[in-house]
Amino acid sequence: MAKKITAIRKYRPELKRMKTMQTEELMEQLVQRTALTQGAVRQSVYELRDTLLMALRDGQGVRIEGLGIFSPTIRADGKLGISFRADPRMARELNGGTLHAKILNKSSIGKSAAELIARWNAEHPDDPVED
Repeated sequence: MAKKITAIRKYRPELKRMKTMQTEELMEQLVQRTALTQGAVRQSVYELRDTLLMALRDGQGVRIEGLGIFSPTIRADGKLGISFRADPRMARELNGGTLHAKILNKSSIGKSAAELIARWNAEHPDDPVED
């Protein structure tokens, strides 16, 4: 018997991801969009990283307006991590603009988990979702 999560993962809508933009590409985009030189952009990115790290090590969260909030975290085993919460305006702007990415399973937008499971069960009668 299939698990609910298997059916949902197969049929839920998702974005087809393109390759991740690397640092060099990001910096080149910033150079093209600003009056800064490549060296100035590179130095600014590294200084931002170092300043964030210093604040996080001090136990401080860092809010960058328009980008989001970085917060230090600690797991039960003592390992440190970083939590990032995007500025809500970014999601609003993403939703308000033109999407160029391809949506996989676009017909599933708005469907409930129960509907996705029913589709799985219809297409996989030999392996229905367990209750």
